[in-house]
Amino acid sequence: MLHIVGLILIGLLVGVLGRLFHPGRDKMGLLMTLAIGVASVLIAGMLIHGFLGFIIAIVIGVVLVALWSRLVEARRTPTWRQKLRMD
Repeated sequence: MLHIVGLILIGLLVGVLGRLFHPGRDKMGLLMTLAIGVASVLIAGMLIHGFLGFIIAIVIGVVLVALWSRLVEARRTPTWRQKLRMD
């Protein structure tokens, strides 16, 4: 049980850092930030452990936030607003 709570807290921290290091605005809520952070920690945990694993989790978090912004948020934004952002 304590392991799951730790995973959630570290995942939230990684998700917040991923959003912080990603340039631009992200319109995702706390639950999506938490989901991205936990996914990043799980992926990095399968690759490597320790402090280097934490750094890799943050990098994975930035990549997942960028993918979320490009794929999901682009579909939610009307086309005319996308063109305004591109100019």
